[in-house]
Amino acid sequence: MAARAESNGSAFDTAKLVVAIALLIAGVVGFYYFSNEALFYRVLGVVGLSIAATAIAVTTNIGKTFLGFLKEARVEVRKVVWPTRQETMQTTLVVVALVFLVGIILWLLDMVLFWGISLLTGQGK
Repeated sequence: MAARAESNGSAFDTAKLVVAIALLIAGVVGFYYFSNEALFYRVLGVVGLSIAATAIAVTTNIGKTFLGFLKEARVEVRKVVWPTRQETMQTTLVVVALVFLVGIILWLLDMVLFWGISLLTGQGK
């Protein structure tokens, strides 16, 4: 009996998700169908249908799980120790300097290999 109730809830959730997707599609189609109307009203219609679709999707098990995930992610972002402006600038300068240094090393390596290949093949000056 419990499995039957669970499958009905799942089927109902699937129906809700289908309705939510249909609302989103209707919003996009309506946006282009009413192309002769003012842009403000068309955007308002798309936003309204998107909010309605989101409200319907959030009531499903998948939507509730996704909302829980977003709340947990927000908590984790608050735990992050963000670098100061000075630390960011110092790190950026170190990265730029190392990229420049590696570029010079690769350029020199390329010159040496080109010189060696030219000597071996006899195509040098």
